[in-house]
Amino acid sequence: MAKGTVRLDRIDLKILGVLQTDGRITNQALSDKVGLSPSPCLQRTKRLEQEGLVTGYQGQIDLGRLARTISVIATVALASHSQDDFDAFEAVAADVPELVDCFKVSGQFDYFMRFVCPDITTYEQISDDLVRNGPDGIRVSSHVVLRVTKPFEGYPVEQLVTFDC
Repeated sequence: MAKGTVRLDRIDLKILGVLQTDGRITNQALSDKVGLSPSPCLQRTKRLEQEGLVTGYQGQIDLGRLARTISVIATVALASHSQDDFDAFEAVAADVPELVDCFKVSGQFDYFMRFVCPDITTYEQISDDLVRNGPDGIRVSSHVVLRVTKPFEGYPVEQLVTFDC
């Protein structure tokens, strides 16, 4: 078992799968969906929370009904690959509320980032600020999202976790 992992069984995985798609589900409905009586189901859910596997509950917002926005996927390459430059860039990026996802990656780029902004002018200012306030030699390439064709709907936990038989 990998470091930091916990022992789970198929029922735990079912609970996690249901909770990530419906965090407001009642314990009774959850127990019905996973085939467990309510008391043990609640105990398992609390254990999954205590072990840090369930890190919070969030509501999904229909942002298009709330406000006009623009989403931008940006690739970022740093000129230097020193740890200080990575740390400096990540510190600058951490202070940008419009930056909703940031991934350090291998390959041609160092980061993939997703921004959600009220307009392109705001994104341009943020991009300029990242270049100006980050380490020297940052290259940012921006890609405006035209349409989300497959939104994130949760992790495929039952396909990711294997059991030793």
